[in-house]
Amino acid sequence: MDVRRINLALQGGGAHGAFAWGVLDRLLDEPAIEIRGISGTSAGALNGAALAAGLSCGPGRRGREAARQNLAHIWSQVGQVSDNSVVRWLHSMFPVPRAWQRLTELLSPVAWLGSLTRVFSPYDSGPFYTNPLAAILREMPHPRLGREEGPAFFVTATNVRTGLVRVFGGAEVTVDTILASACLPELFRAVEIDDPLTGRREAYWDGGYSGNPALFPLYRGDLPRDIVIVNINPMLRDAVPKTPAAIQDRVNEISFNAALLAELRAINFVKRLHAEDRLTGRPMKNVLLHAIMDEDLMNSLSASTKLIPNPGLLQRMHDAGMQAADRFLERDAEKIGERDSYDLSQLFGRR
Repeated sequence: MDVRRINLALQGGGAHGAFAWGVLDRLLDEPAIEIRGISGTSAGALNGAALAAGLSCGPGRRGREAARQNLAHIWSQVGQVSDNSVVRWLHSMFPVPRAWQRLTELLSPVAWLGSLTRVFSPYDSGPFYTNPLAAILREMPHPRLGREEGPAFFVTATNVRTGLVRVFGGAEVTVDTILASACLPELFRAVEIDDPLTGRREAYWDGGYSGNPALFPLYRGDLPRDIVIVNINPMLRDAVPKTPAAIQDRVNEISFNAALLAELRAINFVKRLHAEDRLTGRPMKNVLLHAIMDEDLMNSLSASTKLIPNPGLLQRMHDAGMQAADRFLERDAEKIGERDSYDLSQLFGRR
């Protein structure tokens, strides 16, 4: 059996990250696929942490089963956050008047959260503040973060002070760095980490602002050429948004795709140089790109559903991810190690 070695680039996208859970479940079932590197942002960092920690438990079936258990744990815990429990959690963070509390309990929090976060800050909650993702990560069945065993794992966050991307790798990967990667500033307080690169304590926000996910850590010489991007945010929407909610949704998607598109454009440029034989003798890696996505599904959803992690939605996303990975393996697995299956020229040829 020929083993096909890949790197994974896992996008963030809130509850839509369950799509990548399904993708990973399917890839873990494929013994011919070996995951050597992972780069994740936000929900992609959560998925990557579960995957990397599990695979570090040992080779073969043991590591794959541990990774599957970690992933199931994370998304089952996220899925237990019903609309009402989200309301109670948000009320613990924001000083909402009692009459407003009774009204909002009748509604999904997505309907009013946007307005509320323009008035109140996570810092207004005082000693009652908590980040619910911390306990979920710490209680993984196999919480082996920052280990040398298993695939290389990189987590992307955004430095609040500089606005620059910060990629954590190796022993730097902790619960705090993953929380930093998933820190939407409207909902969570910035995660502060002592950073030896700057010599100061830095505050971090969601990595999606600067790299969703960052691809450049996967260019390392000891990692495979092949990068499989698991897309959650749709690249293309044909319909022009006209309502305030639809406009804001598309702004969100464009913003969180911008850094990835910049890296893909650079890769496309390097590929053209390689094709023209203009990089002879230069140590510039010619990566092979692949993508697992379901743009029809993602176009049928709005950004608001990223904040509704109900079990029905998560299961739908998981199943769609499994099917998308199945299609990728059937159609494109043979291209791994040989050529791209993601056509960048077509992507950047859109008008």
